[in-house]
Amino acid sequence: MLLRSMRFRATLACASRRFSAQAAAAAAAAAGEEKAAAAASTKSSGDGRDTLGRRLMSLVYAKRSAVIAIRKWKEEGHTVRKYDLNRIVRQLRKLRRYKHALEICEWMTLQQDIRLQTALLHVYVQNKLSAKAEALMEKMSECGFLKNSLPYNHMLSLYISNGQLEKVPGVIHELKKNTLPNVITYNLWLTACASQNDVETAEKVFLELKKENIVPDWVTYSALTNLYIKKALPEKASYTLKQMEKNAFRKNRAAYSSVLSLHTNMRDKDGVHRIWKKMKSLYRKMSDAEYTCMLSSLVKLGEFEEAESLYREWETVSGTGDARVSNILLAAYINRNQMEMAENFYNQMVEKGITPSYTTWELLTWGYINQKQMEKVLDYFTKAVGSVKKWNPDEKLVREVFKKYEEQGNVEGAEKILVILRKAGHLSTEVYNSLLRTYAKAGKMPLIVAERMEKDKVQLNEETHELIKITSKMCVSEASITYS
Repeated sequence: MLLRSMRFRATLACASRRFSAQAAAAAAAAAGEEKAAAAASTKSSGDGRDTLGRRLMSLVYAKRSAVIAIRKWKEEGHTVRKYDLNRIVRQLRKLRRYKHALEICEWMTLQQDIRLQTALLHVYVQNKLSAKAEALMEKMSECGFLKNSLPYNHMLSLYISNGQLEKVPGVIHELKKNTLPNVITYNLWLTACASQNDVETAEKVFLELKKENIVPDWVTYSALTNLYIKKALPEKASYTLKQMEKNAFRKNRAAYSSVLSLHTNMRDKDGVHRIWKKMKSLYRKMSDAEYTCMLSSLVKLGEFEEAESLYREWETVSGTGDARVSNILLAAYINRNQMEMAENFYNQMVEKGITPSYTTWELLTWGYINQKQMEKVLDYFTKAVGSVKKWNPDEKLVREVFKKYEEQGNVEGAEKILVILRKAGHLSTEVYNSLLRTYAKAGKMPLIVAERMEKDKVQLNEETHELIKITSKMCVSEASITYS
C-alpha cells in the first residue's frame, strides 16, 4: 500500500513537471511572438511616429479589420503606398496573422480593379462617349467601385463639355449618397452654373463648399469671376478676382494666365499689365502659351502697338516658331480689314521659318472672303484642307465660300471647291445644292449632277430636284464638262 502511494506521488510529480514545462514553453512562444510583433511594429513605424504599418501591426485580434484601418488612414489625408503594404503583408505572414495579410492583399487587388475601371472611364470622357461612360458607371456601381468622388467628377466633366447640364444635379445627388464631394466637384458644379448664367445656384454651391470646410482654390474663384463678369456684376467680380489672385501661388503657374484673361474681360488694362509684370518677375522665361494669352489680351484691349512690340519680343526669346502665337496678330490684322498688312505679316512668318498651321490658312481664307478675292480664297482654302490629315469641316466657312461663288455666278470656282471637298470626304446635299444655285445664277446647265451625287453617295432632296429642273433648261457649261 505504501509502495503504491509512493508510485502515485512520483507519477503526479512527473506530470506536474511536464505540464509546467509545456506552460513555460507556451508562455515563451507567446512572449516571443509579442516581441516579434513589437519589433515588426517598430520597424514599420521607423522612429515611433504614427504610421500605417504601426496601426496595422497593432491589430492583435483577428476580428479587427485591416481594411477599416487602411480606409481611416486614407480619410485622414495620408498616402497608401503599394510597397509599404507589401512589406507589412510579409511581416504579418511571419507572425502567422494570415487573416489580416489576406485582407490587405484583397484590398490591393480591388484597388487595382478600381484604378483600371476609372482609367477606362477617363478615356470615355476624353472622347465624349456618353453612352459608354454611363454604362461603365453603372457597372462600377454594381461592383461597389464608386468609393470616392473621382468617377463622379469625370461624369460631371463629360456632361459639362457635352452641354448636358441637366444631368449635373443627378450626378451630384448620387455622389453625395455614396461618398463626399471634394473641391474639384464643387469647381465643376460652379462651372456648370456659370454655363447656365445661374448666379443664385452658384452662390449656394459656394456657401455649401465653405460650410463643408473645403478650402476653395483659384479655380473656384475663377469660375465665380467668369460668371459675375458675364452677368455684369463688376463689384462681385472684382472681389472674387482679388481672392483668386491671393490663391495664385508660384507653383500654380496656369492661374496667372487665367487671372490675366479675367482682367482683360473686365477691361482692366492696368490689371493686365500688372499681372504680366508679376509673371515675368516670378518666372525666368515666359512660355508660348503665356505670350499667346498676353497678345490676345492686348489685341482685345485695342493696344495694337504694344501687341506688335510684344510679338517682336517673343520672336527674339522663343525658338519654337509656334504659329499659334503668330496667328493672334494675323487675326488682329484680318479683323481690322488690313489684308495687305496681314499678307505681309504672313510672308514674314514664312521667311522666319514659322510653319503655317491650319488656322493660319483658315484665317486668310476668311479675310479674302470678306474682300471677295475668290482666287486667293480658293488658294488658301486648298492649303487649309491639305494641311491636316483629317479635316473637321467648318460648315460656316464652306457655306460662305459657296455663297460668294453663288453671288458671282462663278461655276468654275464652285466646281473646284466641290473637288476639294470630295477629296476630303465631306460632300453633302447642301454642298451640291450650293453648286446648283451657282449654275442657276450663271444661267448655265450642269451635266449629270444626279449621277455624280449617286456616285458620291449623296442624297437628293426636294430643293435638289427643283434646281436640276430649273438648270436643265439652260445652256451647258464648259466647267460642268471639265469637272463631271
